[in-house]
Amino acid sequence: MGEGGRGVAGDVAVEWDAGDSGCGDLVMELRLRLNAMKPGELLKLTARDPGAREDLPAWCRLTGHGLVESGHPTYLIRRREE
Repeated sequence: MGEGGRGVAGDVAVEWDAGDSGCGDLVMELRLRLNAMKPGELLKLTARDPGAREDLPAWCRLTGHGLVESGHPTYLIRRREE
């Protein structure tokens, strides 16, 4: 990862294919996966559920995690700093 934990899209620490998981299951598992990561690390998520287009940006705003890129079904999320 880049200096100070501030990487770019090429510095993905974790990749997760959530398949067709719906909102509830998706965000619960996403929370666990992000909590296991270091602050500032990037997670590349593939989420095919159509609701993810709205659910993931809203969830990131509510939790303080950064939505770096979104182009359904791929999302790049930066774990929030603590």
